[in-house]
Amino acid sequence: MIKNIISFMLCALLIVPFTAAVSAESKVDISAPSAVLIEAESRKVLSENNSHEKRACASVTKVMTLLLAMEALDSGKLKLTDTLTASAHAASMGGSDIWLEEGEKMSVDDLLKATAVASANDAAVVLAEALCGSEKSFVAEMNKKAKALGMNHTVFKNCNGLDEKGHLTCAYDVALMSAELIKHKKIFDYTSIWIDELRGGKTQIVNTNKLLKHYKGITGLKTGTTDEAGCCMSASAERDGLSLIAVVLGCDNGTKRFADCAAMLDYGFAEYTVKKLTLPKNAEKPVEVKGGMKDTIYPRCENPGTMIVKRTAGEKLLTECKIKKDIIAPVKAGDTIGEVNYYSGKELLKKCKITSKNTIEKMSFDSVLSAIYKSLTKL
Repeated sequence: MIKNIISFMLCALLIVPFTAAVSAESKVDISAPSAVLIEAESRKVLSENNSHEKRACASVTKVMTLLLAMEALDSGKLKLTDTLTASAHAASMGGSDIWLEEGEKMSVDDLLKATAVASANDAAVVLAEALCGSEKSFVAEMNKKAKALGMNHTVFKNCNGLDEKGHLTCAYDVALMSAELIKHKKIFDYTSIWIDELRGGKTQIVNTNKLLKHYKGITGLKTGTTDEAGCCMSASAERDGLSLIAVVLGCDNGTKRFADCAAMLDYGFAEYTVKKLTLPKNAEKPVEVKGGMKDTIYPRCENPGTMIVKRTAGEKLLTECKIKKDIIAPVKAGDTIGEVNYYSGKELLKKCKITSKNTIEKMSFDSVLSAIYKSLTKL
């Protein structure tokens, strides 16, 4: 007999002795006029100071250039072994560069290395032109990607971060594109380099990220300095599975830039940790369905993964399982039939869908006859 299903049943109120609430109320004592610290996977803000203030970001712009290049590598549009040729426009860049001459050829691998390690403006333009035909067209793609990532305070005017009117972003937006970039683990092959060489050893390059020399867990990411932007940086680091991104804009000098990022990262690693979430036992318990050729749905729950939590004891994490009331056939495999929610107090922290593993057809006269016929033919 098909039984009635209990409406929105609470499968569990699991009490876990660690803090789940994450707020940005705490501000790290830094000199930067604009800054933010986020957890990379969830993009949760852990600390911030004027993080949505529009500012220039100098060569931190190249985070977006590298992101589009990584996506092109993943799609096969670009290969590390491809050889690209520097245009007159690319060779004309000032500021930090690797002194490319018009017509000079270089592999994509070396151009990425030059862009990420030496912050080479000319190398960034070569990559941009190769991907979109011109820097202007590439910048349009940068802005399109920025919009897709929710970078609501960002407008790019070039691909390398040289001062240009209207070329603006904010610390929070930089953190968003940085988090997206480090999803491409290949980028760490470049951002973790301290010293390397190009042109068969004729050109030596040194990373502009001095944290690589002394900060535990540092993985990158990008520095930038211009007269208008001041000293800026997006720094990524990971310890014990916790991945953080610290962004500072407008520092007075490089020493303060590195000290500020280190202080923010120190705060994040000291205050937060990663906890593995578990599903309540009843979340995958078979559920009854009405009016179907079969009367049982077998649930499939999303993996809840992990959550960043406070190290100190505080509010308790509550886990709640909800199943839809009176599920009626037909039900297709993959249909949502409920959810598991993770709360800290009344704050919803994470939601995981519960879907049907199996398909259940609606009971009808024809379907019953068909089932009877199939049964008889097996006798």
